[in-house]
Amino acid sequence: MTDIVPIRRALISLSDKSGLEGLAAGLVRAGVEIISTGGTAAKLRELGVEVREISEFTGFPEMMDGRVKTLHPKVHGGLLAVRDKADHAASMEEHGIGAIDLVVVNLYPFEATVAKGSPREEIIENIDIGGPSMVRSAAKNHDYVAIVTDPADYSELLEQLDRQGGTDLAFRRKLAAKAYALTGAYDSMIASWFAFADQGQAYPYMRFIVGKKAQELRYGENPHQKAALYLPMGPSTPGVAQARQVQGKELSYNNLNDANAALELAAEFRNGPPTVVIVKHANPCGVASGDSLLDAWSQALACDSVSAFGGIVAVNRPLDGATADAICDIFTEVVVAPDADEAAVAAFARKKNLRLLLTGGLPDPARGGQTVAVIAGGLLVQDRDNGMLTPDMLKVVTKREPTDQELKDCLFAWTVAKHVKSNAIVYAKGGATAGIGAGQMNRRDSARIAAIKAREAAETHGWPEPRTVGSAVASDAFFPFADGLLAAVEAGATAVIQPGGSIRDDEVIAAADSAGLAMVFTGVRHFRH
Repeated sequence: MTDIVPIRRALISLSDKSGLEGLAAGLVRAGVEIISTGGTAAKLRELGVEVREISEFTGFPEMMDGRVKTLHPKVHGGLLAVRDKADHAASMEEHGIGAIDLVVVNLYPFEATVAKGSPREEIIENIDIGGPSMVRSAAKNHDYVAIVTDPADYSELLEQLDRQGGTDLAFRRKLAAKAYALTGAYDSMIASWFAFADQGQAYPYMRFIVGKKAQELRYGENPHQKAALYLPMGPSTPGVAQARQVQGKELSYNNLNDANAALELAAEFRNGPPTVVIVKHANPCGVASGDSLLDAWSQALACDSVSAFGGIVAVNRPLDGATADAICDIFTEVVVAPDADEAAVAAFARKKNLRLLLTGGLPDPARGGQTVAVIAGGLLVQDRDNGMLTPDMLKVVTKREPTDQELKDCLFAWTVAKHVKSNAIVYAKGGATAGIGAGQMNRRDSARIAAIKAREAAETHGWPEPRTVGSAVASDAFFPFADGLLAAVEAGATAVIQPGGSIRDDEVIAAADSAGLAMVFTGVRHFRH
């Protein structure tokens, strides 16, 4: 084995022919013999490149609609032979097997075929067999063979060829690692299609999670932790991972995690009025809908302006200049929006460290799919919490029914509570959060903390009373005791929305009736851990 392996013969078989002209020109310049298959050979001839058909090289015709063309000992022997082993060299001589020093391959477009909704027969025909076989053979024998699977590597390949007449071992090892990543991802997409789409298995025997690195991040949750962002292979919903960063510092793990939490909640209002969400450490600290984004921003900020400092902002429609100016009045880490007008972009440009992410759309809160969490020794996989609540699903359990306004406030509070860490309590009034209690070990404390925040907001803004007075309160899970509800009563809430289902429901309902509250059960729980 030597470090530099000259390239005398190359096998090229491509479905994606981008960059082929430059590649071929470089190989011709170096005097490399080119072997190729069907469509790639035809394209090379169009470019004026002399090419040898694979059937001529193997002495065996392509057959079965192209299913069998490169699956031949002369191909795989030429790829797998260990050049400096005497018995391998003898076998090559005996059977007329010529060495192949370079393979340039990309695979049938299985993913794209599935994405365009092709019939099953066409999908099956786009499962590549010969391509992955050549890739794996060449990659295994990377001591002697260079395997190129990405057009982005053409330039370095040609640079090495021009400079030293062949490829060096470090480059071949890098290409081999990339090649096996490609075939692994490719096979996982096929296996996933068979399991989920073809067989309808929501939780198959084997689960594959494949992503392509989009960027390395500043750090993880803490500066001593490294982190990176990976994008899924295949179609994906518009989100922060695909967003265009218009400006600002490099993103961190926490930035993206919090921005996603904010965008997911803003998306709940995708068909509603202008809505602003402010998030801190993955929990909303202020949410409001209004006649304009500027009005919604003012109302959302008023809920908890202390926590909003250094927070993440998401909106459900394109940002305008006036709203952007207002957001810039406080320190904000990230702003996420479907789009932004020129005035908004100009306003944020004055805050050079603020990250502005434009997603081009909002994710569908009702979309299906699964979420994955890592635990010690395993993965937890579950269906997305895409439960949507409509008024006809509610059951009034108290003597008094909610008014129309209380019902609106209940539904608003419930929507926000779905995105608050458990135990979650959310007070809302007039399309805005009045107080949010998150992540406590008991529901009573969440109710009290939310009320405390509402009182502090009233003091800050000089209001005569907290906005929890006359509000609706949402609980993400049932009240196991009446104490949590009584804390909401003390805060001034007049309506309650909760799942119900506790063995003490009668006790809680009686407490609500005694206080004159209207309470509705949803029958749905929204724990978020």
